Amino acid sequence: MKENILEILKHLNFTEYESKAYLALLEESPLTGYAAAKKSGVPRSKIYEVLESLVIRGDIFVSYGNTPQYIPVPAKELIKNRRLKAEETFEQAEKYFEKFERSANDRENIWNITGRSEILDKVKACILSAQKRILLEIWKEDFKELEPELRQAAKKGVNVIIIAYGDIEADFANVYLHDRSREITEEYDGRWLVFSADDSEVVAGMVSQGKDSRAAWTMHVGLVMPITEVMIHDLYLMEIMEKHREVLEESFGENLIHLRRKFSIHPDFKKHYVK
Repeated sequence: MKENILEILKHLNFTEYESKAYLALLEESPLTGYAAAKKSGVPRSKIYEVLESLVIRGDIFVSYGNTPQYIPVPAKELIKNRRLKAEETFEQAEKYFEKFERSANDRENIWNITGRSEILDKVKACILSAQKRILLEIWKEDFKELEPELRQAAKKGVNVIIIAYGDIEADFANVYLHDRSREITEEYDGRWLVFSADDSEVVAGMVSQGKDSRAAWTMHVGLVMPITEVMIHDLYLMEIMEKHREVLEESFGENLIHLRRKFSIHPDFKKHYVK
């Protein structure tokens, strides 16, 4: 428990000695410098330097006298102060960095992303910057991690359209359920994710290999346009299948299996993108 609190304080920009001194004061106060050193384990040769640093930063209070005594800023107040300071810093950063527009090179490059978490983090960022429309092709196993950002985008008026592999419920989006998610997972030996925002950027790749998952992010129109249009054509096909399934399956087999086999280059009719 104590180790966890010390670790949290480090994330709030406390040094190891500052963390120990502040926690000691939370547990018992007021304390003299000598008592704080004894209780916290901070060396006596360092304790007054550490306490002075906390006083200057406003994390503890000191009462000067013959023997100075110290008390902590209450934990709730400390957290509130840190949060306000962080928000001010982020606001200043946003104002400053918005001066730097994306260079033309951003639209010419294709950026590789490795690792499932890293891929999903990039998609989250793209979701929050979308203004008009989001197209997302995703498996139910991955959807939950993006749901809060997608919901937030929908609340600000972004049209969210999802091609779902597996049962995905999203009252904020137009969801098209693909009825062959299990078979497709086996056929492709994994799950992929395809994301397009505002016809201006895409993220696409495999997300089922953990740290070895690979995807690409780009604003290159030579990729944004065809990837986005393929997703739109998937939606066309799903609408057509919904209304004319019997006729199409009579010609091309259940779930259009004959078409998939016709255009496969492997004898097992599976995809082998993942080696």
